[in-house]
Amino acid sequence: MSEQNRSVSVIGLGPMGQSMVKAFLKAGVEVTVWNRSPEKAEAMVELGAKRAATVAEAIDANEVTVVSLTHYAAMYDVLGQAQDRLRGKVIANLSSDSPEKARAGAAWVREHGAEFISGGVMSAGDNIEHPASYIFYSGPRETFDKVSELLLPLSPQEYLGLDDGLAQIFYQGLLTIFHPWLLAFDQATAMISRSGHDIAQFVPFAVRSAAAFPYFMEEFSVANQNGGWADVASLKMMDAGAQHIIDASEEVGVDAVLSHTAQNLWRKAVAASDKAGRAVSTYELLRNGAN
Repeated sequence: MSEQNRSVSVIGLGPMGQSMVKAFLKAGVEVTVWNRSPEKAEAMVELGAKRAATVAEAIDANEVTVVSLTHYAAMYDVLGQAQDRLRGKVIANLSSDSPEKARAGAAWVREHGAEFISGGVMSAGDNIEHPASYIFYSGPRETFDKVSELLLPLSPQEYLGLDDGLAQIFYQGLLTIFHPWLLAFDQATAMISRSGHDIAQFVPFAVRSAAAFPYFMEEFSVANQNGGWADVASLKMMDAGAQHIIDASEEVGVDAVLSHTAQNLWRKAVAASDKAGRAVSTYELLRNGAN
């Protein structure tokens, strides 16, 4: 993409879309915006963006359009209003959805004559300037190379490969780790609070223990590449440990549904091990579809 082309359209102005517009403007990129609710677009205009009255006007304004919507179904609803304007354009869809839906969305965009790149935004909430924030991209390398410099203000970039769904595979994989962690943190701090103790006193120890997480991920990743590691005695210990967590939570009235779920999986692994006559890992159960 020409260095002179320092302009982009952004469709979708939720918290993430607004953060993207602000990052573009901060970097000196000219931004045209469109959103279903006009007040969000007006807020971006006050910061220096241009407002498109229609989706077609937003697409016509620039070669590259960044889409930041709730899911890919919304992309069809929105871009479908101006699908005849897509030919010759580049659509960078940074919305979250499943890998298959990303692949289908990519095919739909290309059927209408545009290039497509998908992305998964790994950020601290909508803080794309946080040092830990970055964006996964996947799709044709030539398309990524064409837009990478223009999109660089959004966050550091990690291009993964040709598969249109690959950015979502990695993105959803990381959210798979994050979601139970977030719920577990809520359960743990609720247990501390309901026990009459200070969450603030507890948190430094939670941060300290998290320093060991990379070690466990690296160790278990090697095992999981080889089918998963399991030891029946260890599985039974995890079952017992989950029961202790459940007791500690429920004694003070905290919902321990997350720990019950974990315990259920440990117990399935023990039962599967007994049936198979060998240790069966939770990784193996999950990979093969635990029921």
